[in-house]
Amino acid sequence: MKDVAPSIVTALSVSLGTILALIIIALLVYWYVQDITQKKHTILRNYPIVGRLRYFFEQLGEYFRQYFFLGDRDEMPFDRSTRSWIYRLAKNEGGVIGFGSTYRLMEPGSLIFVNAPFAVLEEDRLPTPPLIIGADHCETPFTARSIVNVSGMSFGAISKPAIQALSKGAHNAGCWMGTGEGGLSPYHLEGGCDLIMQIGTAKYGVRDSDGAFSLERLRALAAHETVRAFEIKLGQGAKPGKGGVLPGAKVTPEIARIRGIPAGLDSISPNRHTDIANMRELLDFIERVRDVTGKPVGIKTPLGGWQFMNELCEETLRRGLHAAPDFLIIDGGEGGSGAAPQALADHVALSITEALPRAVDALIAAGMKERVKVVASGKIVTSARAAWALACGADFVNTARGFMFALGCIQALRCHTNTCPTGVSTHDQKLQRGLVVEDKTTRVANYCDNMNREIDTIAHSCGLRHAREFRREHVRITQPTGRTEALSTIYPYPATSS
Repeated sequence: MKDVAPSIVTALSVSLGTILALIIIALLVYWYVQDITQKKHTILRNYPIVGRLRYFFEQLGEYFRQYFFLGDRDEMPFDRSTRSWIYRLAKNEGGVIGFGSTYRLMEPGSLIFVNAPFAVLEEDRLPTPPLIIGADHCETPFTARSIVNVSGMSFGAISKPAIQALSKGAHNAGCWMGTGEGGLSPYHLEGGCDLIMQIGTAKYGVRDSDGAFSLERLRALAAHETVRAFEIKLGQGAKPGKGGVLPGAKVTPEIARIRGIPAGLDSISPNRHTDIANMRELLDFIERVRDVTGKPVGIKTPLGGWQFMNELCEETLRRGLHAAPDFLIIDGGEGGSGAAPQALADHVALSITEALPRAVDALIAAGMKERVKVVASGKIVTSARAAWALACGADFVNTARGFMFALGCIQALRCHTNTCPTGVSTHDQKLQRGLVVEDKTTRVANYCDNMNREIDTIAHSCGLRHAREFRREHVRITQPTGRTEALSTIYPYPATSS
């Protein structure tokens, strides 16, 4: 009897091994026949089975490069050093490094701040003052306290727990949160943070059953106390000249209900507002929304040149400063946290590096800079880049991907596939399970708080009492020659209109 049991185990092992081998052989035969008879892929037709390795490694190549081959400062769109820095801020582990920086100071475009020989003492530092948006021009102006804020990310583009964590974290940090063009969801309201409701080209959230702009829906949204302002989105840096894209796999019944669209179908908004075709109609729409809601109204747009800013200033001055947008969000061509056509993401719209100072210059020249608050957006995820934006003339900074990293994003580049492994941009509840709202709420607040703190640290090292004292002469930019040039020389301040 003792010899029977081992014999049975041996026989079973042989049988299982044989079955497994037969299954593998059957799969190989199936793939061979499938590959050699298909007509779409040359490699598979000429090299059946073996050719599959080529596609396998091509698919995984970006991940191998990201983790094994590229240096800490070599990756795109965000390098490992930047991501690690954001993770440390979000975890409240500090931004301290050892043995020197890996930042390439001699690379063209590098930022260098002009340190003061006598930095500001601790007792002389002042808190960065808040700014009032819409003061004297609407019934309910908005007092914005934080320099760094959450850029618009729609419920749909990102998940329910991501929205919840951002809303609660923004409340704890005292910054605002943009809703994105997907409408106002219960999860935006859940945290009690200040919200800027975006009105996109499809009018999601403020449209009637026929898809037309609805004043009734607008009034209902404005009734929410935490909805502090409205943002008219003309375009986004990642896809200028094209509306938002939400693949049908991510349009759940709940998202469809909030947006007012069919479930399961691609949500593609128009490439512009059908009822806004020129600057006159844009300012008409701004005044209409402001009159109905009593709250500040602004514009979000990338820039492709100077025509937009010139026309905005000319038409505003013709009407009077009361007609101006209360704020202007300039999105750089390098922006974009979701799905976008590569042709547009790569080649259309100016970088924030050029667009921001030019937009500020136009406002200064027209005498409108005090009236219109400027928000910089577009790959601004570090304190140095935010400080540069303030020096250019921005009043605030918006970031989407910075807060996505704070939520745990690993730059898997799957935002548009509904398979985000960190649960940030997927509606697969199994993947969302990894995003614990309570933990990520703390990280969102930490990232915002530490960003503001580091911006102030840079200001103090420049001899400034707080971050709103930054001017262009405090920043130098490395040129192709390796020498640096003052930002105030590259973009000198224009003369102010009398």
